Amino acid sequence: MNKDILLSELNYKAVRSSGAGGQNVNKVSSKVVLSFDLENSQGLSDEEKAYLKEKIASKLTQDFILILNCDEDRSQVKNKSIVTKRFLGIIEKGLTKPKIRKATKATKASKERRLKIKKTTSLIKQNRKKPDF
Repeated sequence: MNKDILLSELNYKAVRSSGAGGQNVNKVSSKVVLSFDLENSQGLSDEEKAYLKEKIASKLTQDFILILNCDEDRSQVKNKSIVTKRFLGIIEKGLTKPKIRKATKATKASKERRLKIKKTTSLIKQNRKKPDF
């Protein structure tokens, strides 16, 4: 993964933000929409592309385009930096591979502890019975 190439492939579009805000909302395009074409990216290898298609499939369109929105701030510049950080986080998280679980055996001490507890509970239950005369 080459971050510089990925950042150069991003497409930004400024859109009017929705919601409350009075005149500011009506005249300023502060919402930023980021789009990234995963299929035609030069910053990712073919293996990384295939892995990302599986990992972040729910965030991709049918054409394998990732679209992210940000309208958290009134400033377009801040929204652009927020959405870029969010994009890099999604890509890095999507490319991390989980650790392979190694199967382990129970230790001798844990086996002995388990058997000891079983014996004590067995004795407790035996002592609850009515005595045979």
